[in-house]
Amino acid sequence: MLGPYLVGLAAGAVKADDFFRWDILLFGLYFLFPANLLIYGINDVFDFETDRLNPKKTEYELLVRPESHRPLLRWIALLNIPFIVAAYFLAPKALPSLAGFIFFSVFYSAPPIRAKAIPIVDSAFNILYVFPAAFAFQLLTGSFPPIALFIAAGLWTMAMHAYSAIPDINADREARVSTVATLLGRNGTLAFCLISYLASTALAWPYLEFFSLVFGIVYTFMIAISFLAKNDDGIFAIYKHFPLLNAATGFVLFWYIALAKFF
Repeated sequence: MLGPYLVGLAAGAVKADDFFRWDILLFGLYFLFPANLLIYGINDVFDFETDRLNPKKTEYELLVRPESHRPLLRWIALLNIPFIVAAYFLAPKALPSLAGFIFFSVFYSAPPIRAKAIPIVDSAFNILYVFPAAFAFQLLTGSFPPIALFIAAGLWTMAMHAYSAIPDINADREARVSTVATLLGRNGTLAFCLISYLASTALAWPYLEFFSLVFGIVYTFMIAISFLAKNDDGIFAIYKHFPLLNAATGFVLFWYIALAKFF
């Protein structure tokens, strides 16, 4: 979550010194660890029954056992609540974005909504990744980011989620969990990702211009080679590089905005 937060800072900052305000550093600490623990900890607690059937979780990632669930939930509360209280006093204008982040993060996995088991809604709830950037922007400017840019980022996160769900299709179907990928199938989900990336590129163009075009081409190429993959193993081989591509996108976006603004 620190990556989106930094991008929001770059977009909202007026001078370079804004990055070093003590409140900016405080909430940077929140999005560095407690916010991530909230998202992925809640997910691991409520996804155990499906994760244990998923080779990606048991071999490629980490499976959190039931005996660790209660301690994990306690740590999530202990580490998140102080920052929520701090935001109430230090960043009142940014509270809507923080509330949005917490709501979508919790109810993506947790009942009664459990959005991740509702096809298409599961992808839409990944707008949670945009709210740290909106929080940072509001913290610095007192206003919400441009709606078109917010939607563009939301479409990008929808595509990110949908693509990540493709390697889970067989495990999710075995566990009788419905997702955007089980609904649309591999090729249908890839088409969904392509449309989302292209729409995101178009909406971001007035604000990011060259950057949106380049990364629109990069993600389109990734989808194209994914269509050519002959089986699930081929998709998973591409997927292993997907987190690195997303991290690189955030890194370059931060410097694209910061360098243009301050240098």
